[in-house]
Amino acid sequence: MFGASFGAAAALWLAGDCAKADTFAAFLHGLWPSAQAAGVSRQTFDAAIAGLAPDPSVLTKPRAQAEFTITIPAYLAGSVTNGRVARGRAVAAELAAPLGRAQARHGVPSEIIVAILGVESNFGTAAGGADALRVLATLAWKGHRAETFVDEFVAALVMLERGYATRAQLRGSWAGAMGQPQFMPSAYLKYAESDGGSGAPDIWRSRADAVASIANFLAKSGWIAGLPAVIEARLPEGFDYADFDLDFARWRQLGVTRADGGALPASGAASLFLPAGAKGPAFLITDNFEVIRQYNTSDAYAMSVALLADRIAGRDIPIAPWPKITPLSTADVKAIQQLLNKRGLYQGTFDGKLGRASRNAIHAFQLSEGIQPADGFATKAVLARLRGQ
Repeated sequence: MFGASFGAAAALWLAGDCAKADTFAAFLHGLWPSAQAAGVSRQTFDAAIAGLAPDPSVLTKPRAQAEFTITIPAYLAGSVTNGRVARGRAVAAELAAPLGRAQARHGVPSEIIVAILGVESNFGTAAGGADALRVLATLAWKGHRAETFVDEFVAALVMLERGYATRAQLRGSWAGAMGQPQFMPSAYLKYAESDGGSGAPDIWRSRADAVASIANFLAKSGWIAGLPAVIEARLPEGFDYADFDLDFARWRQLGVTRADGGALPASGAASLFLPAGAKGPAFLITDNFEVIRQYNTSDAYAMSVALLADRIAGRDIPIAPWPKITPLSTADVKAIQQLLNKRGLYQGTFDGKLGRASRNAIHAFQLSEGIQPADGFATKAVLARLRGQ
Protein backbone atom coordinates (compact mmCIF):
# COMPACT_ATOMS: atom_id res chain seq x y z
CA MET A 1 0.00 0.00 0.00
CA PHE A 2 2.90 2.32 0.69
CA GLY A 3 5.16 1.46 -2.23
CA ALA A 4 8.85 0.68 -2.25
CA SER A 5 10.31 4.19 -2.43
CA PHE A 6 9.82 6.66 0.38
CA GLY A 7 11.62 9.57 -1.33
CA ALA A 8 14.35 11.88 -0.15
CA ALA A 9 12.46 13.23 2.85
CA ALA A 10 11.81 9.77 4.17
CA ALA A 11 15.41 8.75 3.59
CA LEU A 12 16.66 11.67 5.67
CA TRP A 13 14.17 10.88 8.39
CA LEU A 14 15.09 7.20 8.33
CA ALA A 15 18.75 8.07 8.66
CA GLY A 16 18.05 10.39 11.56
CA ASP A 17 15.47 9.99 14.29
CA CYS A 18 14.02 6.77 12.94
CA ALA A 19 17.40 5.09 13.32
CA LYS A 20 17.29 5.94 17.01
CA ALA A 21 15.00 3.11 18.00
CA ASP A 22 15.47 3.96 21.64
CA THR A 23 13.90 7.40 21.04
CA PHE A 24 10.75 5.83 19.59
CA ALA A 25 10.65 3.21 22.32
CA ALA A 26 10.93 5.90 24.97
CA PHE A 27 8.05 7.76 23.38
CA LEU A 28 5.89 4.63 23.42
CA HIS A 29 6.69 3.89 27.05
CA GLY A 30 5.74 7.48 27.83
CA LEU A 31 2.20 6.73 26.66
CA TRP A 32 1.60 4.30 29.52
CA PRO A 33 -0.09 6.81 31.87
CA SER A 34 -2.63 7.71 29.16
CA ALA A 35 -3.25 4.05 28.37
CA GLN A 36 -3.61 3.17 32.05
CA ALA A 37 -6.09 6.00 32.58
CA ALA A 38 -8.15 4.59 29.70
CA GLY A 39 -8.35 1.18 31.39
CA VAL A 40 -5.60 -0.62 29.49
CA SER A 41 -3.72 -3.25 31.50
CA ARG A 42 0.07 -3.29 31.67
CA GLN A 43 0.06 -6.71 30.03
CA THR A 44 -1.92 -5.46 27.03
CA PHE A 45 0.21 -2.32 26.77
CA ASP A 46 3.54 -4.14 26.88
CA ALA A 47 2.41 -6.77 24.37
CA ALA A 48 1.19 -4.10 21.97
CA ILE A 49 4.38 -2.02 21.93
CA ALA A 50 6.81 -4.95 22.00
CA GLY A 51 8.90 -4.82 18.84
CA LEU A 52 6.90 -1.91 17.44
CA ALA A 53 8.99 0.14 15.01
CA PRO A 54 8.13 3.45 13.33
CA ASP A 55 6.96 3.48 9.74
CA PRO A 56 8.67 6.38 7.93
CA SER A 57 6.51 5.99 4.84
CA VAL A 58 3.40 7.41 6.53
CA LEU A 59 5.14 10.73 7.16
CA THR A 60 5.68 11.27 3.45
CA LYS A 61 2.03 10.86 2.58
CA PRO A 62 0.49 14.07 1.29
CA ARG A 63 -1.27 16.05 3.98
CA ALA A 64 -3.58 17.56 1.39
CA GLN A 65 -6.12 14.86 0.52
CA ALA A 66 -7.62 14.66 -2.94
CA GLU A 67 -10.97 15.70 -1.51
CA PHE A 68 -9.48 19.13 -0.84
CA THR A 69 -7.03 19.59 -3.72
CA ILE A 70 -9.06 19.03 -6.90
CA THR A 71 -12.29 20.57 -8.09
CA ILE A 72 -15.56 18.98 -7.04
CA PRO A 73 -16.52 18.12 -10.65
CA ALA A 74 -13.16 16.37 -11.09
CA TYR A 75 -13.52 14.53 -7.79
CA LEU A 76 -17.04 13.40 -8.67
CA ALA A 77 -15.89 12.21 -12.09
CA GLY A 78 -13.54 9.79 -10.37
CA SER A 79 -15.79 8.71 -7.52
CA VAL A 80 -19.28 8.55 -9.05
CA THR A 81 -18.63 6.33 -12.05
CA ASN A 82 -20.97 4.06 -13.97
CA GLY A 83 -18.98 1.09 -12.75
CA ARG A 84 -19.27 2.11 -9.12
CA VAL A 85 -22.99 2.77 -9.52
CA ALA A 86 -23.51 -0.68 -11.02
CA ARG A 87 -21.46 -2.31 -8.29
CA GLY A 88 -23.34 -0.32 -5.67
CA ARG A 89 -26.67 -1.58 -6.97
CA ALA A 90 -25.38 -5.15 -6.90
CA VAL A 91 -24.09 -4.75 -3.34
CA ALA A 92 -27.41 -3.21 -2.29
CA ALA A 93 -29.18 -6.30 -3.60
CA GLU A 94 -26.68 -8.67 -1.94
CA LEU A 95 -27.00 -6.91 1.41
CA ALA A 96 -30.73 -6.22 1.27
CA ALA A 97 -31.42 -7.93 4.60
CA PRO A 98 -28.77 -6.21 6.78
CA LEU A 99 -29.40 -2.91 4.99
CA GLY A 100 -33.09 -3.23 5.75
CA ARG A 101 -32.34 -3.87 9.41
CA ALA A 102 -29.94 -0.93 9.60
CA GLN A 103 -32.38 1.43 7.91
CA ALA A 104 -35.22 0.34 10.18
CA ARG A 105 -33.06 0.71 13.28
CA HIS A 106 -31.43 4.04 12.46
CA GLY A 107 -33.51 5.76 9.77
CA VAL A 108 -30.59 6.05 7.36
CA PRO A 109 -31.40 5.19 3.71
CA SER A 110 -29.73 2.03 2.50
CA GLU A 111 -28.32 3.79 -0.57
CA ILE A 112 -26.42 6.27 1.64
CA ILE A 113 -24.92 3.39 3.61
CA VAL A 114 -23.89 1.58 0.43
CA ALA A 115 -22.45 4.77 -1.06
CA ILE A 116 -20.22 5.35 1.97
CA LEU A 117 -19.12 1.72 1.85
CA GLY A 118 -18.27 2.23 -1.82
CA VAL A 119 -16.33 5.47 -1.39
CA GLU A 120 -14.50 4.33 1.75
CA SER A 121 -13.36 0.84 0.79
CA ASN A 122 -14.70 0.02 -2.67
CA PHE A 123 -17.59 -1.88 -1.04
CA GLY A 124 -15.31 -3.65 1.39
CA THR A 125 -12.68 -4.87 -1.05
CA ALA A 126 -10.01 -2.22 -0.38
CA ALA A 127 -9.89 -1.68 3.37
CA GLY A 128 -6.10 -1.42 3.52
CA GLY A 129 -3.47 -3.76 4.93
CA ALA A 130 -1.27 -1.41 6.96
CA ASP A 131 -0.53 -2.19 10.59
CA ALA A 132 -2.84 0.35 12.23
CA LEU A 133 -1.05 0.30 15.58
CA ARG A 134 2.31 0.97 13.92
CA VAL A 135 0.83 3.74 11.76
CA LEU A 136 -0.87 5.42 14.71
CA ALA A 137 2.25 5.18 16.87
CA THR A 138 4.36 6.74 14.12
CA LEU A 139 1.91 9.59 13.52
CA ALA A 140 1.59 10.15 17.25
CA TRP A 141 5.38 10.42 17.50
CA LYS A 142 6.25 12.58 14.53
CA GLY A 143 3.14 13.29 12.51
CA HIS A 144 0.83 16.19 11.84
CA ARG A 145 -1.82 16.53 14.60
CA ALA A 146 0.23 14.28 16.88
CA GLU A 147 -2.07 14.69 19.89
CA THR A 148 -5.00 13.33 17.91
CA PHE A 149 -3.04 10.24 16.98
CA VAL A 150 -1.94 9.69 20.58
CA ASP A 151 -5.63 9.48 21.46
CA GLU A 152 -6.26 7.10 18.55
CA PHE A 153 -3.33 4.89 19.54
CA VAL A 154 -4.71 4.63 23.07
CA ALA A 155 -8.19 3.90 21.65
CA ALA A 156 -6.68 1.02 19.66
CA LEU A 157 -5.17 -0.33 22.87
CA VAL A 158 -8.61 -0.14 24.50
CA MET A 159 -9.97 -2.23 21.63
CA LEU A 160 -7.34 -4.87 22.36
CA GLU A 161 -7.95 -4.72 26.11
CA ARG A 162 -11.70 -5.25 25.70
CA GLY A 163 -11.25 -8.07 23.20
CA TYR A 164 -12.97 -6.22 20.38
CA ALA A 165 -10.15 -7.12 17.98
CA THR A 166 -6.99 -9.13 17.90
CA ARG A 167 -3.61 -7.57 17.24
CA ALA A 168 -3.62 -9.14 13.78
CA GLN A 169 -7.01 -7.59 12.97
CA LEU A 170 -5.81 -4.02 13.49
CA ARG A 171 -5.25 -3.34 9.82
CA GLY A 172 -6.29 -0.38 7.73
CA SER A 173 -5.18 2.65 5.76
CA TRP A 174 -1.91 4.58 5.95
CA ALA A 175 -3.63 7.04 8.31
CA GLY A 176 -4.98 4.41 10.71
CA ALA A 177 -8.59 4.12 9.49
CA MET A 178 -9.68 0.51 9.74
CA GLY A 179 -11.96 -2.01 8.14
CA GLN A 180 -14.67 -1.69 5.55
CA PRO A 181 -16.17 1.51 7.04
CA GLN A 182 -12.65 2.95 7.56
CA PHE A 183 -13.22 3.78 11.22
CA MET A 184 -10.50 5.28 13.35
CA PRO A 185 -10.20 3.39 16.67
CA SER A 186 -12.14 6.11 18.54
CA ALA A 187 -14.95 5.84 15.98
CA TYR A 188 -14.99 2.07 16.43
CA LEU A 189 -15.45 2.48 20.18
CA LYS A 190 -18.28 4.99 19.68
CA TYR A 191 -20.13 3.66 16.65
CA ALA A 192 -19.21 0.09 15.68
CA GLU A 193 -22.29 -2.11 15.84
CA SER A 194 -22.92 -5.78 15.31
CA ASP A 195 -25.69 -6.56 12.84
CA GLY A 196 -26.75 -9.42 15.08
CA GLY A 197 -26.89 -7.21 18.14
CA SER A 198 -24.29 -9.07 20.17
CA GLY A 199 -20.58 -9.77 20.11
CA ALA A 200 -17.74 -7.50 19.02
CA PRO A 201 -18.52 -5.84 15.68
CA ASP A 202 -16.23 -7.24 12.98
CA ILE A 203 -15.81 -4.29 10.61
CA TRP A 204 -12.98 -6.07 8.80
CA ARG A 205 -14.68 -9.25 7.63
CA SER A 206 -18.42 -8.74 8.07
CA ARG A 207 -20.16 -6.50 5.55
CA ALA A 208 -23.31 -6.78 7.66
CA ASP A 209 -21.46 -5.34 10.67
CA ALA A 210 -19.92 -2.68 8.44
CA VAL A 211 -23.40 -1.68 7.24
CA ALA A 212 -24.77 -1.54 10.80
CA SER A 213 -21.78 0.49 11.96
CA ILE A 214 -22.05 3.08 9.18
CA ALA A 215 -25.76 3.53 9.88
CA ASN A 216 -25.10 3.88 13.61
CA PHE A 217 -22.38 6.47 12.95
CA LEU A 218 -24.71 8.60 10.84
CA ALA A 219 -27.65 8.23 13.21
CA LYS A 220 -25.61 9.25 16.24
CA SER A 221 -24.16 12.15 14.26
CA GLY A 222 -27.65 13.58 13.85
CA TRP A 223 -29.15 12.03 10.71
CA ILE A 224 -32.71 13.25 10.08
CA ALA A 225 -34.86 10.49 8.61
CA GLY A 226 -36.67 11.40 5.41
CA LEU A 227 -34.56 14.48 4.62
CA PRO A 228 -32.45 14.41 1.43
CA ALA A 229 -28.82 15.36 1.94
CA VAL A 230 -28.53 17.07 -1.46
CA ILE A 231 -31.17 18.38 -3.84
CA GLU A 232 -30.27 19.68 -7.27
CA ALA A 233 -32.10 22.98 -7.64
CA ARG A 234 -33.14 25.26 -10.44
CA LEU A 235 -32.80 28.97 -9.75
CA PRO A 236 -35.24 31.46 -11.28
CA GLU A 237 -34.18 34.09 -13.79
CA GLY A 238 -32.79 37.14 -12.04
CA PHE A 239 -31.97 35.30 -8.82
CA ASP A 240 -29.97 37.78 -6.71
CA TYR A 241 -27.89 35.36 -4.58
CA ALA A 242 -28.53 37.52 -1.51
CA ASP A 243 -29.20 34.57 0.80
CA PHE A 244 -27.54 31.19 1.12
CA ASP A 245 -29.24 29.74 4.20
CA LEU A 246 -33.04 29.61 4.27
CA ASP A 247 -35.85 27.22 5.15
CA PHE A 248 -37.58 25.39 2.33
CA ALA A 249 -40.69 27.55 2.58
CA ARG A 250 -38.59 30.61 1.81
CA TRP A 251 -36.76 28.87 -1.05
CA ARG A 252 -40.15 28.12 -2.58
CA GLN A 253 -41.19 31.76 -2.21
CA LEU A 254 -38.06 32.82 -4.08
CA GLY A 255 -38.99 30.57 -6.99
CA VAL A 256 -36.36 27.90 -6.39
CA THR A 257 -37.49 24.46 -7.58
CA ARG A 258 -36.11 20.96 -7.80
CA ALA A 259 -34.28 20.32 -11.04
CA ASP A 260 -36.05 16.97 -11.43
CA GLY A 261 -39.49 18.55 -11.10
CA GLY A 262 -40.24 17.06 -7.70
CA ALA A 263 -41.37 18.96 -4.64
CA LEU A 264 -39.00 20.50 -2.12
CA PRO A 265 -39.29 19.05 1.39
CA ALA A 266 -42.24 20.38 3.35
CA SER A 267 -40.07 21.37 6.30
CA GLY A 268 -36.48 21.94 7.22
CA ALA A 269 -33.79 24.25 5.89
CA ALA A 270 -31.03 24.16 3.32
CA SER A 271 -27.99 26.07 2.17
CA LEU A 272 -27.44 27.03 -1.47
CA PHE A 273 -24.28 25.37 -2.75
CA LEU A 274 -22.72 26.24 -6.10
CA PRO A 275 -19.64 24.00 -6.29
CA ALA A 276 -18.70 25.25 -9.77
CA GLY A 277 -20.00 28.80 -9.36
CA ALA A 278 -23.14 30.33 -10.79
CA LYS A 279 -22.48 28.80 -14.22
CA GLY A 280 -22.71 25.24 -12.89
CA PRO A 281 -25.33 23.10 -11.19
CA ALA A 282 -27.02 24.54 -8.10
CA PHE A 283 -27.71 22.41 -5.04
CA LEU A 284 -29.57 22.78 -1.79
CA ILE A 285 -27.65 20.99 0.95
CA THR A 286 -29.33 20.10 4.23
CA ASP A 287 -28.35 19.15 7.75
CA ASN A 288 -27.86 15.58 6.50
CA PHE A 289 -25.11 16.84 4.18
CA GLU A 290 -23.36 18.08 7.30
CA VAL A 291 -23.89 14.68 8.92
CA ILE A 292 -22.08 13.03 6.00
CA ARG A 293 -19.29 15.57 6.52
CA GLN A 294 -18.86 14.18 10.03
CA TYR A 295 -17.53 11.09 8.28
CA ASN A 296 -15.13 13.19 6.20
CA THR A 297 -15.10 16.99 6.44
CA SER A 298 -14.72 17.54 2.69
CA ASP A 299 -17.59 19.01 0.65
CA ALA A 300 -16.37 16.94 -2.31
CA TYR A 301 -16.62 13.76 -0.23
CA ALA A 302 -20.13 14.57 0.98
CA MET A 303 -21.25 15.42 -2.55
CA SER A 304 -19.82 12.18 -3.90
CA VAL A 305 -21.61 10.11 -1.26
CA ALA A 306 -24.94 11.89 -1.81
CA LEU A 307 -24.81 11.76 -5.62
CA LEU A 308 -23.56 8.17 -5.69
CA ALA A 309 -26.42 7.22 -3.37
CA ASP A 310 -28.90 8.97 -5.65
CA ARG A 311 -27.63 7.07 -8.66
CA ILE A 312 -27.61 3.75 -6.80
CA ALA A 313 -31.26 4.43 -5.99
CA GLY A 314 -32.01 5.27 -9.63
CA ARG A 315 -32.09 9.06 -9.31
CA ASP A 316 -29.75 10.41 -11.97
CA ILE A 317 -28.37 13.83 -10.98
CA PRO A 318 -26.90 16.33 -11.62
CA ILE A 319 -28.96 17.31 -14.63
CA ALA A 320 -27.14 20.56 -15.41
CA PRO A 321 -23.71 20.15 -17.04
CA TRP A 322 -20.53 20.99 -15.18
CA PRO A 323 -18.56 23.92 -16.61
CA LYS A 324 -14.80 23.73 -16.94
CA ILE A 325 -13.19 25.33 -13.89
CA THR A 326 -9.61 25.81 -12.76
CA PRO A 327 -8.76 24.66 -9.24
CA LEU A 328 -7.02 27.06 -6.90
CA SER A 329 -3.81 26.03 -5.19
CA THR A 330 -3.76 25.44 -1.46
CA ALA A 331 -1.65 28.57 -1.12
CA ASP A 332 -4.26 30.62 -2.99
CA VAL A 333 -7.06 29.33 -0.78
CA LYS A 334 -5.04 30.10 2.35
CA ALA A 335 -4.46 33.61 1.04
CA ILE A 336 -8.20 34.07 0.45
CA GLN A 337 -8.94 32.86 3.99
CA GLN A 338 -6.35 35.21 5.49
CA LEU A 339 -7.58 38.22 3.53
CA LEU A 340 -11.19 37.47 4.42
CA ASN A 341 -10.15 37.16 8.05
CA LYS A 342 -8.59 40.63 7.94
CA ARG A 343 -11.95 41.96 6.79
CA GLY A 344 -13.71 40.22 9.66
CA LEU A 345 -15.57 37.84 7.34
CA TYR A 346 -13.83 34.56 8.11
CA GLN A 347 -12.99 33.14 11.53
CA GLY A 348 -11.92 29.65 10.57
CA THR A 349 -8.47 28.11 10.29
CA PHE A 350 -6.11 29.01 7.45
CA ASP A 351 -5.99 25.45 6.17
CA GLY A 352 -6.32 25.98 2.42
CA LYS A 353 -9.48 23.86 2.39
CA LEU A 354 -12.68 25.22 0.92
CA GLY A 355 -15.73 24.48 3.04
CA ARG A 356 -18.93 26.15 4.15
CA ALA A 357 -17.16 28.74 6.33
CA SER A 358 -14.93 29.86 3.45
CA ARG A 359 -17.82 29.80 0.99
CA ASN A 360 -20.04 31.93 3.20
CA ALA A 361 -17.21 34.39 3.80
CA ILE A 362 -16.60 34.75 0.05
CA HIS A 363 -20.33 35.26 -0.43
CA ALA A 364 -20.36 38.01 2.19
CA PHE A 365 -17.34 39.67 0.54
CA GLN A 366 -18.99 39.56 -2.87
CA LEU A 367 -22.15 41.15 -1.48
CA SER A 368 -20.15 43.87 0.27
CA GLU A 369 -18.33 44.69 -2.96
CA GLY A 370 -21.38 44.51 -5.18
CA ILE A 371 -19.92 41.59 -7.13
CA GLN A 372 -22.49 39.67 -9.15
CA PRO A 373 -23.24 36.87 -9.15
CA ALA A 374 -22.42 36.55 -5.43
CA ASP A 375 -22.05 32.79 -5.69
CA GLY A 376 -19.51 32.17 -2.91
CA PHE A 377 -17.19 30.56 -5.43
CA ALA A 378 -13.44 30.90 -4.89
CA THR A 379 -11.61 32.07 -8.01
CA LYS A 380 -8.44 33.90 -9.01
CA ALA A 381 -10.65 36.94 -9.62
CA VAL A 382 -11.91 36.84 -6.03
CA LEU A 383 -8.33 36.62 -4.76
CA ALA A 384 -7.25 39.53 -6.94
CA ARG A 385 -10.19 41.66 -5.72
CA LEU A 386 -9.32 40.86 -2.11
CA ARG A 387 -5.78 42.00 -2.79
CA GLY A 388 -7.12 45.22 -4.28
CA GLN A 389 -5.85 44.42 -7.74
